[in-house]
Amino acid sequence: MRLAILRQQVDLDGHRDEELVALARQGGENAIRALIKRNNQRLFRVARAIMRNDADAEDVVQEAYVRAFTRLDSFKGDALFSTWLTRIALNEALTRIRKRRPVAEFEELDIAAAANGGQVIMFPTSLTPPGADAEFARGQARALLEQSIDELPETFRLVFILRDVEEMSIEETAAQLSLKPETVKTRLFRARRLMRTAIEKRLSAGFAELFPFNGWRCERMADSVVERLRAGA
Repeated sequence: MRLAILRQQVDLDGHRDEELVALARQGGENAIRALIKRNNQRLFRVARAIMRNDADAEDVVQEAYVRAFTRLDSFKGDALFSTWLTRIALNEALTRIRKRRPVAEFEELDIAAAANGGQVIMFPTSLTPPGADAEFARGQARALLEQSIDELPETFRLVFILRDVEEMSIEETAAQLSLKPETVKTRLFRARRLMRTAIEKRLSAGFAELFPFNGWRCERMADSVVERLRAGA
């Protein structure tokens, strides 16, 4: 794909994706950079969720951009450009995961499951005690759970503690609290729902900051993609 710097160095931030795509089809580097910066965050998060590694996720995003900008003619506009880009990144990430995952891994799991009556036993990969960082993270998670449990209404909290923390059966929990098993099930369901709501409320404030992809990383991605496009991908 041949690129050409737009003669007019105009601010493209306010342009709609459709306008930027039209300029990108003409080889407008400014439009390509604008589209990259506009979609970096979403594509990185999608790729990161699959690859579970920052470096691999960046590779996926870069490849997705190159595929997209060298095949802009295949974008018909039936969906949003961001949706089209996301699908390309998803496919790229999933393809890499499939190639990486050995068939033997699944065979070993099947054997382990059969040997254990259908249950897969997960063994630790290391006997090294967890480090200070892991302990700190575990402590934070425990504090979060404890605070959420404390906020449960007492009738629900008791059922939750006995059933999910102490791992008593429904029947044992019912006997301990002089309740019918059906009542235990109902209260446990509501307790879990309240717990989930409390935890989500505490964590949701930080969701917008997860896996940030901006600043110099955003600029570097644009530079890398444009360089590959200039070289003929």
